[in-house]
Amino acid sequence: MKVLFYSTRSYDKISFRKRLEIYKGIEITFVESSLNDKTVEMANGYDAVCIFVNDNANTEVVKRLAELGVKTIALRCAGFNNVDYKTANELGMLVIRVPGYSPESIAEHAMTLALSVNRRIHKAYTRVKDNNFSLTGLSGFCLNGKVAGIVGYGRIGKCMANICKGFGMEVIAYDPYFNKHENDTTRSVDLKCLYNNSDFIFLTTVLNDSTYHMINKRSIKQMKNDVVLVNVSRGALIDTEALIDGIKAGKFFGVGLDVYEGEDDNVYTNHEDDILMNCITSRLLSFPNVIVTSHQAFLTDTALYQIADHTLCNLWLVKENGSVNDMFIVK
Repeated sequence: MKVLFYSTRSYDKISFRKRLEIYKGIEITFVESSLNDKTVEMANGYDAVCIFVNDNANTEVVKRLAELGVKTIALRCAGFNNVDYKTANELGMLVIRVPGYSPESIAEHAMTLALSVNRRIHKAYTRVKDNNFSLTGLSGFCLNGKVAGIVGYGRIGKCMANICKGFGMEVIAYDPYFNKHENDTTRSVDLKCLYNNSDFIFLTTVLNDSTYHMINKRSIKQMKNDVVLVNVSRGALIDTEALIDGIKAGKFFGVGLDVYEGEDDNVYTNHEDDILMNCITSRLLSFPNVIVTSHQAFLTDTALYQIADHTLCNLWLVKENGSVNDMFIVK
């Protein structure tokens, strides 16, 4: 099986090449280009393409992939909002993904953002570098006794809950398919209750029609004053303009974003010498209580190993059997 690997970074090559020794019969060509309507022609002659969160497999791209003979789109991530999988299925293409990899990595990064923005670590670090040892403006909250609201109580949400409980926080969660084990003390609530009562809100849910812009002017108004909001899921969960208005109005004590709307052109790319046409990041970073990272919550050795192993295993099963377990198929 010949696979074109889009959006390659150095860590991808390392992790996938290590696992390729096990999965025989898979030949990968690594390219740095992202998949889009201009680069789709590169897939000519390949059986499959392997893509990530910043690749764009929209309707036209999927149709062109099918015309080029590509039979499989392999997502090396859990989310699939960047793929028109319905068109792919209609054209007889198989769309596969990695539904879960090191949820602890994502949850730990979410707490890192929460702690950093709460205790103003970004400001403190810069001050000390400039020999400024003033503590003015660096006060934060003690997490013990505070309420953590988790939106999305899947594998990542449950890991998030365990971390929060370790800090002595009360945990409430919203999920339309809420389930928990017998000894789980997390309380299921509706969104309004979560917004009304949470001191920290963590977004760990999927992006779909019902969750698009779930954080908007109305929901922000329902939140407690001085709330800390953290998003490690998908940028479009938050209406950016409403968020900025809320920050300006002093609603948030802090905001930590590993994802944000309009990030696609920036993710995993060095633009330090460029003048960016998209000013969302500069607008967000103009606020002293906002921290933005570049979609890196997954970036641990454990997660990279699991992503490579699951992705290659899926491709190998497709090559050998023509399909994979239903849990890996997007349909």
